[in-house]
Amino acid sequence: MKQKNLIPLILVFCLFFLWAISSNLLPTMIRQLMKTCELNEFIASFTESAYWLAYFIFPIPIAMFMKRFSYKAGIVFGLLLAAAGGLLFFPAAMVKQYPVYLCVLFVIATGMCFLETAANPYVTALGDPQTAPRRLNLAQSFNGLGAFIAAMFLSKLVLSDDNYTRDTIPADYPGGWEGFIQTETDSMKLPYLILAAVLIVIAVIFICSKLPKVEDEANESAGESKKLINFGVLRRSHLRGGVIAQFFYNGGQTAINSLFLVYSCKYVGLPESTATTFFGLYMLAFLAGRWIGTWLMGRFTPPSMLRTYAIINIILCVLIMCVGGMVGLYAMLAVSFFMSIMYPTQFSLALTDLGDDTKSGSAFLVMAIVGNACLPQLTAYVMNSNPEVYQIAYFIPMICFAVCAWYGWKGYKVK
Repeated sequence: MKQKNLIPLILVFCLFFLWAISSNLLPTMIRQLMKTCELNEFIASFTESAYWLAYFIFPIPIAMFMKRFSYKAGIVFGLLLAAAGGLLFFPAAMVKQYPVYLCVLFVIATGMCFLETAANPYVTALGDPQTAPRRLNLAQSFNGLGAFIAAMFLSKLVLSDDNYTRDTIPADYPGGWEGFIQTETDSMKLPYLILAAVLIVIAVIFICSKLPKVEDEANESAGESKKLINFGVLRRSHLRGGVIAQFFYNGGQTAINSLFLVYSCKYVGLPESTATTFFGLYMLAFLAGRWIGTWLMGRFTPPSMLRTYAIINIILCVLIMCVGGMVGLYAMLAVSFFMSIMYPTQFSLALTDLGDDTKSGSAFLVMAIVGNACLPQLTAYVMNSNPEVYQIAYFIPMICFAVCAWYGWKGYKVK
């Protein structure tokens, strides 16, 4: 790694940390909105849909924006937009309507989409192409750190362990049912205030910093590239396969993530304080997997690690489906470890040899995150419809990991 690239990489690594905080608060929000808005897990799962739908709508406009301006412009705009969304949680908490919360999460996600569309290709381009998968896995390790902090600590600021209904709330609860709802609603605001403040500080640092131009930006400055977005890049089979694999990976990962607290509290019967601790361990396993996976990529090829990890997760999903309960919960911790390298590995393999079309390729790969907006809902529907055999819902993530195994076997090859 060139010395001049070190500071820019550190700054970009911060972005991976920040959007992980945002996205990994969603399982906590699903559990909390089930209480404050009186929802079942299927309806509450549309919290994920509202967030991840932004990742389907905006990557192409964002790629065009960055093609016209720069990676830096996209990053700064995204940071400020996401911060504005975080501050909108205060008026949303006054309204206390589920659709309003969905709109606020959509705004936050749009800002984070700017960061992700910019940061992933920028990290792959900022250094030796041969080490791009390992470099992106290192960057995504900070994503794992953010996920751990959101799950282990910020979730405890939100979830209170009080799971009253209109029928079970104590007669002496201050303010009665309305008081309970107000207390639970207010607890959702603090994490987003903290997030908004950090986003604004990081935006100021980026504004004051100078980021080096990478190859595709240098070519654009020289007038060598005119298209703002190139749909023809999808003719590259390894990119097209990467988009498909990312759709299924994201959907499978988010299905497990978003329902983890619901599974722990409703079906295993754990109190929220214990469930959030397990959720923190789940994300700690993800973080450990990223660090260990980055180290292993110095010894094994990324495609071989991708297919091996995917096959292991298929086996673990079968275990969850067959047993459920606490055994299924522990199996999910292992799934988290072996999911860790999949997203960045598939992302970097799919961007191989795209040259000036890297931003376009990145936009399509980020759009594939729309898998988060439909596959978790299907999983939640199956779980909610089959309470006696709720664990059968995990056949959906199992299929998702099978697609990832295919990409690590054949789909990644550049033709």
